[in-house]
Order: sequence, then structure tokens, then C-alpha cells
Amino acid sequence: MSARQRRVDRMLWLLLAVGIVATVVALGSRDFWDPERWRILLDTDLLRLLGEGAIKTIWVGIVSLAISVVLAVALGRWGMSRHRPLRAAVAIYVELFRGLPLLLLIFFLYLGLPRLGLEISTFWALTVGISLFTSANLAEILRGGIDALGRGQREAAESLGMSERDSFFRVLLPQATRMMLPSAIAQLVILVKETSLGFVIGYTELLRNGRSAVEFLGSAYAPAIYVAVALFYLAINVSLTLLARRLARRPRVKPPAAEAELTSGVDSGGVRV
Repeated sequence: MSARQRRVDRMLWLLLAVGIVATVVALGSRDFWDPERWRILLDTDLLRLLGEGAIKTIWVGIVSLAISVVLAVALGRWGMSRHRPLRAAVAIYVELFRGLPLLLLIFFLYLGLPRLGLEISTFWALTVGISLFTSANLAEILRGGIDALGRGQREAAESLGMSERDSFFRVLLPQATRMMLPSAIAQLVILVKETSLGFVIGYTELLRNGRSAVEFLGSAYAPAIYVAVALFYLAINVSLTLLARRLARRPRVKPPAAEAELTSGVDSGGVRV
């Protein structure tokens, strides 16, 4: 790092520190740090309400993640098919659900499907909407990971007599997964934050329960309650970010048998004969 870059970094950190101090002073002048306002966080009823919201938030995240991963792997597999209509369908799916605003998608599921005769709960409207959006992004991340491997691995698998399915699941997917893990976990961080969109359709996740508590207790307690909600999201997402960095620094593991066999038979992207 150059001396100029270090000076710029020090200046940015100084400006950040000044901003934080100014914010704390400004909030203090408005009784923001009044202990009476923060003591509400020790109330058992409030903690129970926030805890229930946190559990529902985590549950939506887990179910959405499971559906998204299964869909993304299927899309990655079909996107490599030799059948052009199947590849075109995957491309349309990815571009459609990556291009639509997630909130609009949730509104369509929750408000539009009942007009078509299909009732859906707030939980599934939120979960399916997040799953469609996230699976499209994960599928694109997976495609990039597979493309980064080059054609050598696929050609080598074909030369060994592997089917298209076996080459994908035994050779390409394990290698691409290691390459895409940091990006995939970053997408998971986005998924956790997206669960807060359940607020707008009445799903009682963490943010919705926090808002209900503010309405019941009064706006004077809003700072303490919303800070508690924010700390929950930060704890989850910072943990995921640290996990992504740890995985990015992890040394390469010994390749699986199928990959090792290919590696021994591939030289400069081609198959040795």
C-alpha cells in the first residue's frame, strides 16, 4: 500500500470517527441515552415477542435457503443440457426472477394468487418469493463457477465415458462449489435481510414484532427496540461474512476421486492420449 493510500485511509477513518462522535453527541442532547428508555429491553414480554419474531425470521431463512439451493443446482444442471429449449427455459427463469423487484414478487404471490383461486399464507408468500429470487442469483453464481473451470474438465469427463449427469455432479459441481462459496454466502446474507420484507404483508417476523412493540409501548422506546432488532440482523450477517472469509482463506482440499482421475488425464485443458 502506497503512502498516499495510507493517508487517504487515515483521513476516511478520521471522518468516520468524527461522524460517530457527532451522532452520539446529537442523540445525547435529545435524551437518546436515557436509561429508562433502554431498561425496557429487560422486559420479559418484550424479549418473548422479539424472540418469537427472531425464530420466525430464522425459519423463513432456513426454508428459503433449502429451496433456493435445490432449485439453483437443478437450474445449473439444466443450463448445461444439450437441449436448447431447456437451456432457454433456464435463461428465462434466471433473467425473469433476477430482474423483478423482490417486493413486487411477494405482492404478486400474496395478493395476486388468491385472485386466481390459490390461497397462500404470509409465510409461504414470503418464503417462495425469496426462494425464486435467491435461486436465480445462486444459479447465476453457479454458472460463473462452472464457466471458470473451462471446457477441459467437461471434455475429460466425456472422454472417460461419464454421462452428462455424472460429469456435472461428480466433477463440475464439487469444484465450482469451492470457488463460489464466498459469493454464495454473500447471497445468503442478502437472503437474511430480505426476510424483513414480510413486514409489508403482515408476517410476524422480527421487524414486524419490533414495530408492534413500539406501537404498544410508545415511540419513546423506539430507539432501544429498533437497536435490538438491528443487532440481531448484524449478529447473523456478520457471522456469515466471517464464515465466507474463513472459507475463502481455507486451503484447497484433496480433490475427490473423480476429479483426481480427470486431473491425471488432462494436460493444458485437453485430454492426454
